[in-house]
Amino acid sequence: MASSFTSRRSAWHWLPGVFASISSRGADNIIAFYGDGLPAAFTAHYADAGYSAALLKKVTGRGYTFTGHSLGAQKLDKLGMSPDNADAMEAEYCFSQRIAAERLGMAAAFRVITSTRQERYDQYSHPLYQDAIDVEDDARFAVIPPGVNGQVFTTQAGPLDAATHAALQQQVGDGDEPYIIASSRLDEKKNILGITRAYAESKALQDAARLAIFIRGVRDPFADISTLSAGEQAVLQPILDSISAAGLRERVAFIDIRSQQALASAYRFFAARGSVFTLTAFYEPFGLAPIEAAACGLAVTATRNGGPSEIFEDGSGILVDPFDTVDIARGLQACLARQAELAQRGIERVRSTYTWGRTAARYLETIEQGIAAGDSNVSLEIPQLDNRKRINQYLERDAAQA
Repeated sequence: MASSFTSRRSAWHWLPGVFASISSRGADNIIAFYGDGLPAAFTAHYADAGYSAALLKKVTGRGYTFTGHSLGAQKLDKLGMSPDNADAMEAEYCFSQRIAAERLGMAAAFRVITSTRQERYDQYSHPLYQDAIDVEDDARFAVIPPGVNGQVFTTQAGPLDAATHAALQQQVGDGDEPYIIASSRLDEKKNILGITRAYAESKALQDAARLAIFIRGVRDPFADISTLSAGEQAVLQPILDSISAAGLRERVAFIDIRSQQALASAYRFFAARGSVFTLTAFYEPFGLAPIEAAACGLAVTATRNGGPSEIFEDGSGILVDPFDTVDIARGLQACLARQAELAQRGIERVRSTYTWGRTAARYLETIEQGIAAGDSNVSLEIPQLDNRKRINQYLERDAAQA
């Protein structure tokens, strides 16, 4: 039997009814389920969970932390919502409900948790969250970055290493020539095209290393691009054209990796050749992929826009301007020249800061602080999930200033 899933944005059409039940029968069910073991606090991730946690707080008196991840106001801006298309956008994305839920979720939480300092100031200072939270209030925020799965992403050999390394050896051949590794989904924002253009434009970079692009499910995209979705094809075709126009098909390998274990094994294979990993996204909210690669021994070159600027602020990786192919090439050449040093510093950086053990410890510390502060405001008001007036006023001001 085929499974059926509802997308998060589609769920907003029926979630308000579910939320309403939480404040009555739903909360009773949760209390009955836990019995005497009702948690002293909750953690809530994304808008829907933040709203649920606020309702639970009102009924149970238990406080919570809120992690919004990517907030609706930023998506609203990126999609170009305007007074002219507001109705259509609202019908598709339910922004009025999502943003109302986010506002309550952050306002009622005893701590809002972000992955980076930049996330705190960039996302929560948006005008649509005004009066819900003060972005300058340090007591309301905690920066707790996620971590890598150290049992998978490590320099230690894994269960798939033998098979993965043999397959890669057969594909790329013998020798110890280093590679530039690009591994991300086929999304225009990830800017793999910027990497290929930087590589195509730099003879020095071509002489220093080959390029490997990881694409799940496709080993020969020149022949099999039609097997990908239309959106993926639109991203991949300019990449292939760039490679072909520069006559570099023999210098570029496409690697089909289909699991996290296999990905870590591939990283270790290329790390042994003195290779480097690169992520040149136009903006990367955090940057889990670079620290996973670093944990396996790859030196890292990453976008300076977003989380990597904090991850590698200690100099354990090289930051580049993702809009400048000359700067991307510069960073990659420098990374290759310092590969051994940066690989070791990257390993140490991940182990000291970006593990799930450290993430869990920080969450626990933050939750214990909230419990100790006695955050049990059960008199909070639960608004209707409807911020259309607020959003329309914002859009009209934005249009007037344009």
